[in-house]
Amino acid sequence: MIRSFGYAIKGLGLIFKEEQSFRVQVAAAAVVVVVMFIFPTKNWEKVALILVMSWVLVLELINSILERIVDILKPRVHLGVEAVKDIMAAAVFIASFTALIIGLIIFIPYVRS
Repeated sequence: MIRSFGYAIKGLGLIFKEEQSFRVQVAAAAVVVVVMFIFPTKNWEKVALILVMSWVLVLELINSILERIVDILKPRVHLGVEAVKDIMAAAVFIASFTALIIGLIIFIPYVRS
């Protein structure tokens, strides 16, 4: 079990080192966590924010995984490869945009008061 955690930490380190978009998403999540504790957010709001942040990060990981698999299977530029990468990027974009909207819905009332 300890070895499994080691592999997971190694994977996170690898993705953090090699993927700028993952680092940007982690930075955004860190800002949200700080703001979440600055404002008197309710527990359900914290849970919602943590869930959407996790969803974005997991999708970013899946995006990176699929990009690497596609590059291994079809290393040359191919229309199918480009489409797979674009569709995964769209999935991450939708999740990120949704997380932003949820964050605004939660934080705007606190900012206004």
